[in-house]
Amino acid sequence: MSECEKLHPEYDMQPWLRSCEVEVKKPITGEIKGTIPKWLQGTFIRNGPGSIKCGDEEFVHVFDGPALLHRFALKNGQATYQCRFLSTDTLKKNRKAQRIVVSEFGTRSVPDPCHTIFDRLASVFSPYNSITDNAGVSVCPFGDEVYAMTEVTNVYKIDPETLESLEKENLFHALIVCHTAHPHVMPNGDIYNVGINIVRGMMKHVIVKFPYSEKGNMFKMAEVVHTIDPRWRLNPSYMHSFGVTENYFVIIEQPLSISLVTILRNHVLNHPFSTSLNWYPDYENQIVLVNRSTGEVIRYRTETFFFMHVINTFEKDGNLIIDVVSYKDAKIIDAMYVEAIKDLHNNPDYGQWSQSRPKRITIPLDAPPDTRVEIKLIAEVGLEAPRIYYDVHNGRPYKYFYGIGSEVHSKYAGSIIKVEANTGEVKTWHEYDGCPSEPMFVPHPDAKEEDDGVLLSAVLWGKDDHAITLLVLNAKDLKEIARTTFKTPSPAPNGFHGWYWPDKYI
Repeated sequence: MSECEKLHPEYDMQPWLRSCEVEVKKPITGEIKGTIPKWLQGTFIRNGPGSIKCGDEEFVHVFDGPALLHRFALKNGQATYQCRFLSTDTLKKNRKAQRIVVSEFGTRSVPDPCHTIFDRLASVFSPYNSITDNAGVSVCPFGDEVYAMTEVTNVYKIDPETLESLEKENLFHALIVCHTAHPHVMPNGDIYNVGINIVRGMMKHVIVKFPYSEKGNMFKMAEVVHTIDPRWRLNPSYMHSFGVTENYFVIIEQPLSISLVTILRNHVLNHPFSTSLNWYPDYENQIVLVNRSTGEVIRYRTETFFFMHVINTFEKDGNLIIDVVSYKDAKIIDAMYVEAIKDLHNNPDYGQWSQSRPKRITIPLDAPPDTRVEIKLIAEVGLEAPRIYYDVHNGRPYKYFYGIGSEVHSKYAGSIIKVEANTGEVKTWHEYDGCPSEPMFVPHPDAKEEDDGVLLSAVLWGKDDHAITLLVLNAKDLKEIARTTFKTPSPAPNGFHGWYWPDKYI
């Protein structure tokens, strides 16, 4: 038995395969250990797949389950919990039919016998009524409103107190065909995102600005501020996130491409989106810097890697720095298929599929275009879902990032991890049988240092699927401050991303 197996003999990914059967609409209290800081008063909302089942059928990929929102409210040293499904049109259709009737990222729906191939051909010209609107990846503030998002064109406004689903916005009207799940919120409240759109008959990457508004609809005020030619015109690069610095937008074009021809074919033939993705290992990554003022585009090259999440980007001493969670290829997507998760302990390759490393790309801003730039390891640790002190250090020099240990065969599996970005120093929190979520950094109101605050994480448990724990850690040393464990009426599934709002903003 290896050292890793001795350390974590029971660690697996079963919390991803759970199905919530009973929503928690009214806040419930839990058992508190320790003392939740009185200054920690706000709302922590998370998003992710809520069920692996639909009737007697099962989704085939973790990305496909219907969005389930989790809410932790912290006030006066107490915490409460709620969860509620996002009331999407897709969820309503599936529940009515008691089967999967809308194709998802990896799951092909059962064809409706009443719809002919000609119906599907006609829907190509109005796809937004027929594609999934399951916004189950992230949550983001747009002005004083809260939205659930994914990478499709629909986002849902939600009530941050009740988790009720409110109106749906179609980002097609905001000039985006598809977009990243991680828009950037600027200090003045403006929001930027990167998407793909048709510009004068050609596919382009577009950078879209949503101007801040306290009361107006930010989506209706959206404008394309920059347009960039993709490396491959009919096969734009897939990207889940991007970076922004003081002077540049930072786009990483990786060799995982989206075949637009295949997307159209899939729509007609009712195939899932995943079949339109192609990995080309013989091509390098391209780093695309877009000058925020002039729109000038400069491209650089790096070694081939796959990524989902940019950690941070910033300019310092004449260089532009990109910190990113990298994989050697796109096999992590295969690792999230339901059958792969069920069989992971019998698959000797699974550990390699989930192996990630934080790396730093350094671009001298005086380097000529097409220069192959340096990429170095930050720390010998596998992690995902990175977070930073976002409000102050996004796009600026920083020292610390946090994440979860996502490599199932690593000694860091099931850990919360803190990394000093400049030295590679690693600190961890781990508890046997625990499966923590993405750690959310919340600064102390009088913070004097970058890590002066707490980390919030929702922890699931392998042996108790009817429990979820809100963990509060000291961000400096990852020592536990408090936890509240809630007993849920049905299984508590894992999730992807979240956001924290201090009370004054909700």
